[in-house]
Amino acid sequence: MPNKLKQAIFRLYRDNEIKKHELRYLFWECTLRCNLHCLHCGSDCLSVSGVKDMPVADFVRVLDDIKANNPYQKLTVCITGGEPLLRNDLEEAGREIKKRGFRWGIVTNALILTPERFVSLLNAGLTSISFSIDGFENEHNHLRQNEHSFEHVREAIKMAVSFKRQFPGRLVFDVITCAHRGNLSSLKDFREYLIGLGVQNWRIFSIFPEGRAAQNDLALSNDEYRSLMDFITESRTYKNTDGKSIHLNYSCEGYLGEYELKARDFFFFCRGGVNVGSVMCDGSVSACLSVRAKDFIQGNMYEENFEFMRIWNERYQNMRDRRWAKVGKCASCKNWKNCLGNGLHLHESAASEPVRCNLEMLTKAAQA
Repeated sequence: MPNKLKQAIFRLYRDNEIKKHELRYLFWECTLRCNLHCLHCGSDCLSVSGVKDMPVADFVRVLDDIKANNPYQKLTVCITGGEPLLRNDLEEAGREIKKRGFRWGIVTNALILTPERFVSLLNAGLTSISFSIDGFENEHNHLRQNEHSFEHVREAIKMAVSFKRQFPGRLVFDVITCAHRGNLSSLKDFREYLIGLGVQNWRIFSIFPEGRAAQNDLALSNDEYRSLMDFITESRTYKNTDGKSIHLNYSCEGYLGEYELKARDFFFFCRGGVNVGSVMCDGSVSACLSVRAKDFIQGNMYEENFEFMRIWNERYQNMRDRRWAKVGKCASCKNWKNCLGNGLHLHESAASEPVRCNLEMLTKAAQA
């Protein structure tokens, strides 16, 4: 089937998803504290946060409302931060999520993940875990600003691989890598390293200018970005000399033009506010946790008579109707119907064009 026809069919599917807006995935930003000081942090997290950790009991109120009022009962909750493992009551939260029939997982830098804590989390119902690893030791530790970070995440990955082999189907896990100009040239060798560790699923994202990342010159040039897309495309059909491979996807950041379905399993679709919601550490609710602009905050559980599903159904309209984003360069773009103004996290307000256009970067690189 020609790609244009596939894309047209996908737009029908996308429009129906927007119309139904089933809440399927919920992020809980359980803390803004972090034990690292990463150069590419989008949240600018610190070891001591000015925002208190949200009590589990407060988040349970959200879970109860979703359980009672969300028709989609197979919700997945992703606990993130900051660094979620800094909380000693993470297992309590996990048990509350599991008690309501939902699945849950975490995203972690693994700096303090011990075998004992791993077992404790699994016993509390953990079903998925994502580890952040950004290249080989020197590259990773430089980005994470910690000389021990790499060794800890490496051992955590080995632990998850071993568990998966022993208990197939019990745990879903992947590794997430930030691609930047400092590690781009080593990604092929790093691919072999991950395959050697037994990693089966790999995600790559590129830096966008938010939080601490906006202060550091790590973003890819147009040519480097196209080179990254070529690497990902090649990796998705790659097998090493032993016949082993790794399943690689680019993040859901933006529309990729000719690289759609080549660099990831799915057509671009920003599901923020459509299927994905979040509860931030301060009680604010939005889409994914990268969507932090004031215009996209839909309410706060500490500032009103809070019912998450009422807010989900009655608000979020500027995420589901994206016509406001057809301004500036997007207004005349022939790919608007496929892109709808790129990822929401790239907009500084609900009246602005995106701070970065992925398709424009790829097009300029091709024309150079």
